Formats: sequence, C-alpha cells, structure tokens
Amino acid sequence: MADVVSQGAAERRTGPLCAEIALKTIAADPASPERVRRTLEQALVFAGAVLAAVYTPDGDGDLLRLVESAGVPRTLYGLRESYPLDGRSPPADAHRAGRPLWLGPAELADCAEARRMPARDIHLAVLPVHGGTGGCLLAVSERPGGFGADDRACLQLVAEAVVLPAPALPAEDEELRPHAFSLAMDSGRVEVGDALLELFAMSRDRFDGRVETLLGLTVPEDLPSLMSVVEADHMSIGERELEFRVLQPAGPPRWLRLRGRLLPGDGRPARLVGTVTDASTLRGEVNDVARVQRLAAALATAGTVSDVGQAVVAALRKPLRADRIALAELENDRLVVTVLDPPEPEAWPELWQLEWRAEWPDAPVRAMPTLAAALHEGRARIWPAGTALEPALAEVGPGGLAVLPLSAGSRMAGACLIGWDEPHDFGPDERALLTASAGLAGQALSRVRAFDAEHELVGMLQRQLLPRRLPELPGAVAVARYLPATAGLELGGDWYDVIPLSDHHVALVIGDVQGHSAGAATLMGQMRTALRAYAAEGHPPDVVVSHANRLLMELETDLFATCCYVDVDMEEGTAWCVRAGHPPPVLRYPDGSTDIAETDGGPPLGVVTRAEFPMTPLRLVPGTVIALTTDGLVESADMDIDTGLGRLAHELSVSDPARLGPLADALLGNAHRGDDVALLLMRYDGMAVKPLREGWTVWRVPEAARQARRFTRRTLRVWGVPADAMDTALLVVSELVTNALVHTDGRVRLDLVLIGRRLRVAVTDASPRSPVKPSSLGWEATGGRGILLVEAMSDAWGTVPVSGGKQVWSDLSLDH
Repeated sequence: MADVVSQGAAERRTGPLCAEIALKTIAADPASPERVRRTLEQALVFAGAVLAAVYTPDGDGDLLRLVESAGVPRTLYGLRESYPLDGRSPPADAHRAGRPLWLGPAELADCAEARRMPARDIHLAVLPVHGGTGGCLLAVSERPGGFGADDRACLQLVAEAVVLPAPALPAEDEELRPHAFSLAMDSGRVEVGDALLELFAMSRDRFDGRVETLLGLTVPEDLPSLMSVVEADHMSIGERELEFRVLQPAGPPRWLRLRGRLLPGDGRPARLVGTVTDASTLRGEVNDVARVQRLAAALATAGTVSDVGQAVVAALRKPLRADRIALAELENDRLVVTVLDPPEPEAWPELWQLEWRAEWPDAPVRAMPTLAAALHEGRARIWPAGTALEPALAEVGPGGLAVLPLSAGSRMAGACLIGWDEPHDFGPDERALLTASAGLAGQALSRVRAFDAEHELVGMLQRQLLPRRLPELPGAVAVARYLPATAGLELGGDWYDVIPLSDHHVALVIGDVQGHSAGAATLMGQMRTALRAYAAEGHPPDVVVSHANRLLMELETDLFATCCYVDVDMEEGTAWCVRAGHPPPVLRYPDGSTDIAETDGGPPLGVVTRAEFPMTPLRLVPGTVIALTTDGLVESADMDIDTGLGRLAHELSVSDPARLGPLADALLGNAHRGDDVALLLMRYDGMAVKPLREGWTVWRVPEAARQARRFTRRTLRVWGVPADAMDTALLVVSELVTNALVHTDGRVRLDLVLIGRRLRVAVTDASPRSPVKPSSLGWEATGGRGILLVEAMSDAWGTVPVSGGKQVWSDLSLDH
C-alpha cells in the first residue's frame, strides 16, 4: 500500500513537468489553428481547473475581450465576454498590476464583480499574459483548497505559453484563405475557400454560393446547433465555435469545427466570417485533451445522476478500451451504483451480485478497504495487473483497475471504477485524462444530486396523488403509466383511476388539469376523489361527470380540467363513454384493427355551469384493448392531436396485447416529454363464468314479503339451488325486504345473482342511510334483530350507495 501511495505522490509532483512537456509539444506547431485552445486545455488536465479562458485588450484599448475558453461553459460561473480595462474586476486588476491574483471564496465574497458567480466554494486564478498583445489567463477550480503549489506552477506555464496569433478571421476585402468563409447574413450568400469545399466533398463548379447548400450536407441531428450560429437572430458580436458532422459520399460522417465571428455592418449588412477545419483527428485520439473539454460540455448539460454516469462512460470506456465502468454515489458507508457498463450482473464481482437489491447493486465500502482508503485520500488511484486487491475490486479489473474518487467541494460525492480484463499499460496521457475526468465528474455529480433530490420529492408527491396499484378486475386486465415532464420540477395535473363498481361494472377514468403547479396537482387530487365518490354512489357516467363539473365550478378556481370516463359492463361486454374536452379512447380489436372512438364530447370541466355531457356506446368483444391517454402522448408543438391519435392507433395495431405492461412501455417510448403523460390500458377478456340474474320490484302491499319469498323460491328452484341453501336465502330475503319496507320510503327492488356456487341477495331502496347493527339487545327489544340474523346467516354482507339510495347485500355459499 505504501508503495502505491508513494507512486501516486510522485505522479503528482511531476504535474508541472508533464505540463511543460505538453506545452512544448503544442508550441512546436505554431501554425495550428487549435494552438490557443489546446494550450488552455492543459490547465484543465494538469492544474485541476474546470474552466480556463484568455482575455486580451481590444483594438481601442478600452476592454478586455474574451478570445478563447476551454472547459465548462463560462456562463455557469457568471464570467463576462468583456471587462472594462479601467474597471474593478479580477481580469482588469491582474492586467493592470502585472501579477497573478489567487482568489478564494473569502476574497471573492468582497469582490462586486465576482458576486455574479454561483454561491459555492469557487477558487479563481487570474495571471497576466505577457506574450503577443498581452491580456490575462483566467482559471476556475472547485476543488477543496483551490489551486495548490503544483497547480499554480502549471498555470504559470500555461500563461507563459499563451501567444495569441494574428487574427485568423478574414477582413472584409481580404482574399479568403483555403479554410475560410464569409457569410452575408441578409442574403445567405457565402464565399468559401477551396479547402473548405473539399471538407464538404464538393467541387467548386457544383457550389452555387448559397449557405443552404452546405447546410444540406450536415447530419440532421447537428443541424439545429449549426443553424443557431448561421442565423443572425442567434448571434452576438464576438467569436463562436462548435463542432458538427457532414455526410461523405462513402464512409462515416466527418467531424468539422467551425470558428466564426459576427462582424457589425456599420451601415452595411452584417457578415459572419471564420474558418472550418477538420476535427476528425481530434476525435480519434485517445490521449487528446480535447476529450476533457467534450466531457466537461456533456457534464454541464447533465440533469441527473444517471446523465453524469452516461457521460463518463461515453467519454472513457471506448477511448480507454476498458471492459467495464461503474459509477456510484457515496451514501454513508455504501456505494450506491447509478451506472454500470455493461449492465449485466454476471459481468461484475460475486459480492456485487449478492448486493444486487434493485436495478443496481448497493455495494458496502467496508468490504473493499482498498477502495475506502482511496476515497479517504481523495485522489485517483491506478493498479496494474497482478496487484493484490480484495476480490470485490480485483474482479472488476483483472488486467488493471483505476479508481477515480469523485470529490465535490469539501465532501466525497462518489467513485468511478474502470477495469480491464487483459493487462493494460497506463500511459501518461491516460493518467492525465483520468485525473481530469474525475474532477469534472465529481463536481457535476454534486450539482445534479441536489436536482435529483428535488425531482424525487416532486415525483413522490405526484405518486401519492395517484393510485398505488390498480385493482384486479373480473374478466379484464388493466395497467397504467405516468411520466412527469422532464422540464422543471413543477407538479403536473394528469391523473388516472380504475374504479370497481357494483354488478361487475368498472369505471376507467383519465384526466388532465390545466397547468403545471402545486395548484394543478391539488386540484387533480380533488377531481380524482370527487369522480371516485360520485361513481361509487352508483350514478350513470353522464351524471358522474356533470357532478364533477358542478363541483369544479363551485371551487372558484381559475383552472379547468379535461376528463374521459368509460363505464364498462364486464358481463355484457358493453361500455358507455363520456368526454369532457379530452382525447377520445382508442380501441384495438383482436384482429389488429383499431378505432378512434367517435364520441360526442362536452366542454372541459369548470368552464360551463350547465354543460351537457352526452354518453356514447362502445363495442367490445373479448380481446379488445381500450387505451385512454392524456394529450402529452398525442400532441406536441410539432404534432397535432389527430396525427398523434393516428400514430397511437397504428402502434396499438402492430403491438402484442398479450402483455399490457411492455405494451404500455413501448407506447410511451416516443412520448413528447415536454408535458406530463398518463396512459391507461385495459384489455377486456370477458368473464369466464357469467352470473345468472333475476330481479323483482317489491310493491308496498301487505303481502310484499311473501311475494318476494315466492319469487325467490321459484327462481332458485329453476337455478337448481339445494333445498337447505334455499331455506337460508328465503330467510335473508324476508329480513332484508321487511327492513326496507318498514324503515324507508319509495321504491324497493330485490335482485338475485348466482355466480358459480355463490348466491348474492341484494335489496335496493331509496334511503341513503345504511342499517345499523345494534351493539346489544335486551329481552324487551323489538328492533335490530333482523340485521343480526342476516349477519349470522351470511358469509358476508354490506351496503353500497346506489343513485341516491343504497343496496344491502348478502352473500351465501351453496357449498355448506
């Protein structure tokens, strides 16, 4: 262990020497257009900076203007494009004084200009640049303690090596060099050099002078970023740079790098002038420090911990030819893995497989003392093949292992493990790449963890407002999916519900409250609860939706809601649909044909007080899939709702409805995530055993109970119910009918339902009050004995609301 530590210390002491060698290599090619950028990149690799930039005085001598930068975007740290030379700012102060400035969090807190920076432990270094036109080198670090002695020595070497070349951009009347271009922003006409046309694989006689001709040769995915440069509305005065790909007559696309500057017109049309060079070689070299910049750019846009891990994998595994990479967060004494590449459990050590608790393993640090020591020291560690390590680490990289502690500020955020199966030789370029990548990934991981925590809180609140699980349905299977919007942390208003009703009816509900806010989520919870309550009362679908509309109007909110409500009769295979400003259901039939239900719809809920919500019948056969969704799946800025519904119908028609879960996941694969998406699928299979039903209206006459018993006896005899079970049923019918006639007014109805070997006796009346079972009965009591008798004779009994009244039911088993 001591030998490894001393080896690492020796590597750190050689940082300035390595930087000097790298800078001399860059200086050997003074004509390279990448010279300044590559020089700045050495500050990222050898000084631990996350951003390096160089400023130089402009032609008038009034401003220090940004000439070049490397690392994460400067806007993340509030750095300006220019600073007044006579103003109070770190770049101007260092330029006037001619000596370096090393500013930590305390000094930056007293600097007015530095208050633009984010509130975290940031260290700033500003060094004068004496070569060329002068200026200053600016570097930013987020490491604890800032820039150490070796880091400062490296930055001094970088500042001495920065020599700004003569302007590479063509003047207005200058003849274009081979790689240069000049674009008139008003007309789109562009003048280009011969070498630039060769990069686009186009001859001079085929080029018509239009910028659209060149744009048409770019890879479609890169076109938006390129358009942001060549359109005047997106450009500002100053230099810009980006990389893009162009299609080739044969072989893969070629990477090009554009550097351009928008020149003001001064009474004439503005021009974009610059150069386009071949960047393919930069992308093909493993040891090129440009990879650090690309990793920094990817991490700057990472929004989640998983995004950070994927960016690290993309930047390191293929260039280093590694066999496996793991990135894990450090939580107390455990490493919670967030990204594994490859993801298969069998590719990882046995200990990790034992700790595979969910999607990823949750590895204990205490089982890997060597890793714990590396995390405690907080620096990258590399072990070649044959190093004696504990199995949990040795099996990650039998041919070599690199552990990159991911530190952020004063705390350790996690670790990145990179392993090789075959013996691997770690060159100095690879070591520099690993060290720089570790610092960038640690800072990004710390930043996104806070975002992930907030996002998880929002997701938890959203899940609490939605059903935890869907009920099991007789003769059907239902699944649901909810995806929150990827943009922002606001709560959405989409909801769904599956409500089992009496007589084997099921209500499918999906809806969307306007907006994304806590108010929308709260209203969503209220509407879901209200619809469930109205449905449970036994109202028909149109009445349920009308009641919900009236409730929303009474809440006096500025928000409205859309809703689609489908009442499915599982016994008959029929359904009634009611829409309130919501997309219609899409039905997929067993033969693969689909139908976008042509249902009449009412206005959204909460818009019109006395709105009508017509009911439309739906045709169901066993095997039919009903798909209900919110507009986030079928509508976006570039797709109207009719197109979206057509696409959903097509995806349903070519899918396999046997497994609804994978089907729902596949349908959400192309969801436009700028909005919430709720999806509810139900496959109607039909009930295997349909119940036998008979009903009787009980008239309020003296012989009503006897007539009800006569009807019951006749019905049960036809159904073949045994005599002893028939006697029990007659007793229950007598008690329930008598109780309804004595204690309620209005209509009374008796229903008998036989399913298999279970008989249900149900009596419906117009009173919403449920019968109360007495807690005790004295010998002189005359009431309450009927309910106790029903309870004693029944396997189960209860009451349910039915359209303003109630239904008292009793279940009797025919097997005893």
